[in-house]
Amino acid sequence: MKTINFERYARNLLLKEIGQEEQEKLINARVLVAGAGGLGSTVIANLASAGVGTLGIADGDTLELSNLNRQYVHKFNNIGKLKTESANEWINAYNPDINVNKYSSRLTQANSIDIIKEYDAIVDCFDSYKSKFELNKTCAKAGKPLVHAGVTEFSGQVMTVIPGKTACLHCLFNNPDPDAYVIKGILSPTVSLAASLQSSEVVKLLLSLDNKLMTNCLLSFNLLDNEFRKIKVEKSIKCPVCS
Repeated sequence: MKTINFERYARNLLLKEIGQEEQEKLINARVLVAGAGGLGSTVIANLASAGVGTLGIADGDTLELSNLNRQYVHKFNNIGKLKTESANEWINAYNPDINVNKYSSRLTQANSIDIIKEYDAIVDCFDSYKSKFELNKTCAKAGKPLVHAGVTEFSGQVMTVIPGKTACLHCLFNNPDPDAYVIKGILSPTVSLAASLQSSEVVKLLLSLDNKLMTNCLLSFNLLDNEFRKIKVEKSIKCPVCS
């Protein structure tokens, strides 16, 4: 068990859903953040703030100037560094009680199963279809919950996948083009909102709180029109990934 500085989490403890026992669960939890870019930056910041005690960070990219409009944990002086290293620096400066495991190569189905099985929850912060669907398959195989998000321009979506219980990404998109990737504009509030929703999902998952997004539901939003929708989804009995 970790030693906990409860003063740091005093505002957490004021929530009726989070007492000392729940905070201890968070500090002893292990979450893998797959991608340390826009979504990953906010997820990392939120989970470190909440007191999730061990964060795995998986990303093989280096930091570029164009990343800095939305990737808050990275500094200008870290341009050219691995994002895992840059994110680790931020966490160590912000909350040194957090343990960080760095995975500085691309996660694939071949190399990720042994990594994923060590974590309580996986957060999909990747920006490519191929990586997202590979992660979905690996989590289904490992039986690990996956909190998915995708963003573009002013729009985003969030969904929690519980293996054996809920629809997975392949149930929704049964014939995806894994190589489809088009660089589009993105506004930082779009990314940070989706990532904050992901972070909230992770905390509720770790604490077994009531969660409507864990019951076959996709939450989508469009900030240009300030529209939010909950879309009911169904687990496919013919899904080659999760059935």
